[in-house]
Amino acid sequence: MATYLVTGGAGFIGSNIVSELLARGERARILDNFSTGREENVADRAELVRGDIRDFDTVDRAVTGVDFVVHQAALASVQRSIDNPSESNQVNVQGTLNLLEAARKHKVRRFVYASSSSVYGDSKQLPKVETMAPNPKSPYAVSKLGGEWYCRVYSDIFGLPTVSLRYFNVFGPRQDPKSQYAAVIPIFVRDLLAKRPSTIFGDGKQSRDFTFVRNVVAANLLACQANTDGARVYNVACGERYDLNQLHARLRELVGVELAPVYAAPRTGDVKHSQADIGAIERELGFRVEIGFEEGLKRTVEWYRGSAAAKG
Repeated sequence: MATYLVTGGAGFIGSNIVSELLARGERARILDNFSTGREENVADRAELVRGDIRDFDTVDRAVTGVDFVVHQAALASVQRSIDNPSESNQVNVQGTLNLLEAARKHKVRRFVYASSSSVYGDSKQLPKVETMAPNPKSPYAVSKLGGEWYCRVYSDIFGLPTVSLRYFNVFGPRQDPKSQYAAVIPIFVRDLLAKRPSTIFGDGKQSRDFTFVRNVVAANLLACQANTDGARVYNVACGERYDLNQLHARLRELVGVELAPVYAAPRTGDVKHSQADIGAIERELGFRVEIGFEEGLKRTVEWYRGSAAAKG
């Protein structure tokens, strides 16, 4: 039985990772300041450390005695980073550096870092491959790439094994639709359940590789147990893409309402098209897509139907 520290473990992705760890009989410790995490997401058998990753003493205490660090805590929004670049940098870069330093100090076995497909920018090349040159288009993307580079440096200099996972548009149960910085799928589902029109920024032809959270959980746990040295970077996705018009149409069918979206001006920093090549993580970590786009949407709509999170 190993001990895992999951930063952001009260949030959307982190809490799903914690649930799976506990189901497997592992020990899970959560570090969360509840700026975006939710009390109801904290599993009963998980140890909770309340605190901010920007505070090194708190981080040092949380990392003490753990085997693996699964770093999910972040301010994960392009628009939020544009509104407040300094805060995104402090959390996503300085917070990650604090965790890496504590992990080095306490000799953790592996450090797994939640990065983002946003580091690729708006390159026309599809699918995105890990060997492509990064081209970030927002402060958020820059901050996630900075975290990747710190992981590489800590592997090269201090011998700390690290894995950076570039997430592509993760969705699923426990994703909060109420924040002004919420992701598109929970917003669409909330709107449709409330029978009000959703807003699509731009023409709706922008496409994404939507990835159900179960696949991301699996990738993180595979990364922890990987037989790799140094610093590795992998895409985490399904390897398919759908545009926002297709997404909204399918959600209308699943919810059972016929309510067309309204369109607004495109948002600054948004990428036009995104799709992942997942060959590397399949070959090297044995990753397989467990839940595809269609099944993921069904499970997500079902969860929101019974959840207070989608009300309002």
